[in-house]
Amino acid sequence: MSAAQQTIHVGGEWRAAVSGATREIIDPVDATVFAVVSEGDVADTDDAVAAARAAFDDGSWPRTPAADRAALLRRVAGLLERDRERIGALESRDAGKTLEEGRVDVDCVRDAFLYFADLLAAESGGRVVDAGSDDIHSVVVHEPVGVCALITPWNYPLLQASWKIAPALAAGNTFVVKPSEITPLTTVVLVELLMEAGLPLGAANIVTGPGATVGARLAEHPDVDLVSFTGGLVSGVKVAKAAAEGVKKVALELGGKNPNVVFADACATDEGFDTAVDQALNAAFIHSGQVCSAGSRLIVEESVRERFVTELARRAERIRLGRGTDEGVECGPLVSAAQLAKTEDFVASALTEGAVLRAGGEKPEGPGFFYRPTVLDRCHRDMRVIREEVFGPVLTVETFTTEDEAVALANDTEYGLAGGVWSADTARARRVAARLRHGTVWINDFHPYLPQAEWGGFGKSGTGRELGPTGLAEYRESKHVYENLAPRPVRWFAG
Repeated sequence: MSAAQQTIHVGGEWRAAVSGATREIIDPVDATVFAVVSEGDVADTDDAVAAARAAFDDGSWPRTPAADRAALLRRVAGLLERDRERIGALESRDAGKTLEEGRVDVDCVRDAFLYFADLLAAESGGRVVDAGSDDIHSVVVHEPVGVCALITPWNYPLLQASWKIAPALAAGNTFVVKPSEITPLTTVVLVELLMEAGLPLGAANIVTGPGATVGARLAEHPDVDLVSFTGGLVSGVKVAKAAAEGVKKVALELGGKNPNVVFADACATDEGFDTAVDQALNAAFIHSGQVCSAGSRLIVEESVRERFVTELARRAERIRLGRGTDEGVECGPLVSAAQLAKTEDFVASALTEGAVLRAGGEKPEGPGFFYRPTVLDRCHRDMRVIREEVFGPVLTVETFTTEDEAVALANDTEYGLAGGVWSADTARARRVAARLRHGTVWINDFHPYLPQAEWGGFGKSGTGRELGPTGLAEYRESKHVYENLAPRPVRWFAG
């Protein structure tokens, strides 16, 4: 860390917390301390919001031409490319993911900045509205919302920060970002890169600290105009309630309980079977299942269930755990002791409720927060593990016999973030995809996303969208400017 213990950035200056408090950052591989950061609280948050407010009201960034804002975003993308290895390794160690996952995350962050830069460059001066008269010039323009509070999760700290920061800056806003207190390090680095790229002082501010104080204050703060939150459902509801008092704009991404539906015809050939099994593993166990869109619910046609689950369990048992930077490691640990305990509790309750353990189900010997990739067969809709988000390497198996039953199972959730459909019948796959109430649906694939396509969910998966044109629109206000080129008296009133 280039600013050890001074990880709060306010108005262009790095500093320690007002209280002097710090927090130890734990390496999830061996449970040792490897960094120390400032532990901000309400006082630091108020300072950061004041800096962002001044930078928006009186600073240059909101009035910077779109072409110049786009150029800065491109400079940030170049700096991310330059520092790919350093940042990827830091993300790997902080979040416990593999080094390759960390590198891919940096690439995706770069792509997000480039996408929003390109989106700005392609825009015109507003949407002309035909008022039905040559004497009227009417146009709808888009302006920045103002001061944005950006609250990000621990599982993809850098990526989720970029999905908020890039469009917020593209629109001309200023912001305060609060990364997860568990994994704040790469967000600190991203703010450093923004400063290096030439962002005006005060436009980007960061407060490292807990959600209960920093996050809560951001959500309720009267000088914050928009709150964008990614995290758990319970915390998201609290954020929405706090923001509602000030009638702020709110965007929430609150996770999912995502179905991966496999029809028997997808397994009719050896190649199809191998691909569907392989993708089911990827869907469930990438980053130890700590993914909001993880395909944690395998819904497989009954006629191929036993063959499919047997092979899936065999491969799950062979997944190599370890430190993400070590050669041959395929899966890292859970992010914390609390997340490990939560996963263990979910598996124990599922077994009590009648699930059949086919793979994993235990912590391996040794230090750290590792948990074996787990396959639970014979699951049903009344189980807690089916209804609630585990956020760990746990895959449940349900079965169906008809297309209607498959759709009903896939949609039987409070969430609606993402889902997958596997079938060799194109018409069936598209028909089922059209019926799924989820924000992203993959056909014969799982997990890819595109920065130019909107991301978000139905139901309790949240409100609003990130990425795509809508992701930029979230950070803007629409203004209608109506100009009368030939004004004259109306004579509505006689006097």
